[in-house]
Amino acid sequence: MEPELRLDDELCFALYSASRAATNAYREALAHLGLTYTQFVTMLALWEDDGATVSALGTRLHLDSGTLSPLLRRLADMGLVERRRDTADERRVTVHLTPRGHEIRADVAQVQHRLHASIDMTPDEVSTLRSLARRFCDVADARDANA
Repeated sequence: MEPELRLDDELCFALYSASRAATNAYREALAHLGLTYTQFVTMLALWEDDGATVSALGTRLHLDSGTLSPLLRRLADMGLVERRRDTADERRVTVHLTPRGHEIRADVAQVQHRLHASIDMTPDEVSTLRSLARRFCDVADARDANA
């Protein structure tokens, strides 16, 4: 007898659905700032590490250069970041926040606060969910590295 296969029992579908719901919520909330979800997480990474290399950003955000380069170009066109070639190594490009990139941080923080307040979960539940999601990603990354 074959095991019963049910969509609602699949962890991958629950994670996919949760990711989609979160991305959609952020997309709507960030629209008035002109930011996409991926641009938002890129800005978060830069607020933590202004001047990061493009390579380091790609690793941190799990984005390949084909996705990251046009994204950074759009952020630069919006006046939020600037890319600079490393004078010691022309192959290295660093990404720096502009004054406007720093300014929108407060607006983005308000969006985050509203979205976090709208989640019907306790802070402990959010922390547990985040920890489990990170552990899941760490295991998957380790598996991929060993493949």
